Amino acid sequence: MAELGVDLPKVAAPVAAYVPAARSGSLVFTSGQLPFVDGTLAATGKVGAEVSPEEAKEHARLCALNALAAVDALVGLDSVTRVVKVVGFVASAEGFTGQPAVVNGASELLGEVFGEAGQHARSAVGVAELPLGAPVEVELVVEVG
Repeated sequence: MAELGVDLPKVAAPVAAYVPAARSGSLVFTSGQLPFVDGTLAATGKVGAEVSPEEAKEHARLCALNALAAVDALVGLDSVTRVVKVVGFVASAEGFTGQPAVVNGASELLGEVFGEAGQHARSAVGVAELPLGAPVEVELVVEVG
């Protein structure tokens, strides 16, 4: 990550009754991560209205960084052998259908960090609302050794 010039943030504090990440066997599942920066939501609003698709892509990248921070705090990033699945939720304005391009912000970061091991299955889902009015939420499933 240092080679990429990317700093891992502190683990985002849960906004309800859950933990940031949980391990079952060789898999780590993260809770949905919002685009928090230093404890503050980076943006609010719906993509395709208040938030541009380009901005939302950057927010998806932040979400993935926050998910990696949760994985790191639980098992350490060095133990990750591959990214298995990414699920991205995009708070979408009526008629917005560019969810896959938004979630690419998360997918591309994971490819940069893990290389071939960062290739994953994925869902990019448009939703009416997300917690705290966030434009994007991302969760990960990673395999650890």
